[in-house]
Amino acid sequence: MTCPCRIAPSLLSADFSRLGEEVRNVVASGADWIHFDVMDNHYVPNLTIGPLVCEAIRPCTEAPIDVHLMVRPVDRIIPDFAKAGADVITFHPEASEHVDRSLGLIREQGCKAGLVFNPATPLTWMDHVMDKLDVVLLMSVNPGFGGQKFIPGTLAKLREARQKIDAFERESGRRILLEIDGGVKVDNIGEIAAAGADTFVAGSAVFGAGRDDDPHRYDTVIAALRAGAGGG
Repeated sequence: MTCPCRIAPSLLSADFSRLGEEVRNVVASGADWIHFDVMDNHYVPNLTIGPLVCEAIRPCTEAPIDVHLMVRPVDRIIPDFAKAGADVITFHPEASEHVDRSLGLIREQGCKAGLVFNPATPLTWMDHVMDKLDVVLLMSVNPGFGGQKFIPGTLAKLREARQKIDAFERESGRRILLEIDGGVKVDNIGEIAAAGADTFVAGSAVFGAGRDDDPHRYDTVIAALRAGAGGG
């Protein structure tokens, strides 16, 4: 990436009746990643999409597909998503019996690996596996549904995560991305970026923009998100 931030529209808010078109349109409008939310109705109270859908949208774009697993257990499904074309796979530490092993499994499949932290999940989980992390994703809502409001307390947690990541990069030379998911909008992305995030998941803010008959309806909001985050 040449830009200092990544905008990752979440398909959870897309029109599922024309998902391939939605993917092509947001990428053409400047999206960097496609965020792919996987919910199992066990770990979170909702049921969404699986590897077959990931495989179906893979030919629609060369942009990285960022798979967020909100499932328990995680190890069984990781190889399926890697085979389906995922580039990044993240999971919640509470959903894995062995966090280090699950991260290793993702990386063995050729994908970038990451941990996801719910608002009440402490960041101490990451301290023991920094060498296997490519991404840290902080939830700024409680996971399960799109369209929720940003939890302000996440800003302090972002700053804490940023300090850990920066310290590790100074020691190791390895860069870990810091992603945020939940309630990200044009009017708050600036303070979120200032707290340390460099990768921004936005669902309803993007897919709720413009008229359905306008293929460029996402241009303005993605450009505004990037500008607000200091990326253009």
